[in-house]
Amino acid sequence: MIKYIAAAILVITSFVSFAHGGGKHINKDKQAIIDIISSIKYGWENGDGAPFRKNFLDYKGARYIEGGGQNAGLNSLVEHHVEPEKDALEYLKLSFSEIEVNFEGDDKSFAWAIADTRIKGKVNKSGKTFDKKGFQTFLFRKINGNWKVVHTHSSSRDNK
Repeated sequence: MIKYIAAAILVITSFVSFAHGGGKHINKDKQAIIDIISSIKYGWENGDGAPFRKNFLDYKGARYIEGGGQNAGLNSLVEHHVEPEKDALEYLKLSFSEIEVNFEGDDKSFAWAIADTRIKGKVNKSGKTFDKKGFQTFLFRKINGNWKVVHTHSSSRDNK
């Protein structure tokens, strides 16, 4: 009887240890994705393309949807959208909240995240300010152990 109890304790302990370790892996991946989203926020606010070039997968067919328009490829996003906004705007404040990260596939090599967004800024030329809120979706693929953004879609409207 003692053998069966000891075996049961060993099985339960192994299962709990495995489950706990698996949770740490998911939490580590989730934190990595949240860190990427934070660096993207920094890049937008500062007109800095470096976080995009570091964290986005540059591939043929890549499309990034922002503000009702789209950029085909990483260079288009950075050179025609992110960096020019630094000169066009007096300021840009972006926030991502309620970030939800989901993992897909047996190997958990695909993930998607959705976040509430709030975007505030002031246009240099006109002095016009804007305050919008909406949602942002990010698609990620794990490549060589690193998460890369493969697609984004942002949708917002005036904050009322």
